[in-house]
Amino acid sequence: MNWRVTFYNEKVEKKTLSFPKGILANFLHIVEMMEEYGPALGMPYTASIRDDLFEIRAKGKEGIGRSLFCTIKGQEIIILHSFVKKSQKTPKKEIDLARKRMKEVKQS
Repeated sequence: MNWRVTFYNEKVEKKTLSFPKGILANFLHIVEMMEEYGPALGMPYTASIRDDLFEIRAKGKEGIGRSLFCTIKGQEIIILHSFVKKSQKTPKKEIDLARKRMKEVKQS
């Protein structure tokens, strides 16, 4: 019962994989666990944002990275948007962009 993690597009993949080294290492560790156990790892690894939108909570000495994702049928996890957090709260514009992309992938 393995899950597959994919990216919304090449731009999202490049941005995610260009996280600072420590954040990237933590992100990759969390993704490996998600592939094996599914996306519902819970805190401190993943959290629900709302309406089928979730976040990967990757931390490193350089800061905090967030990757917003959704799941679709066939046990696929799609990374919709990634960024390094600059404030305590996840900015609304980041969530709105991920929600727009989620609607696109859920319709296709």
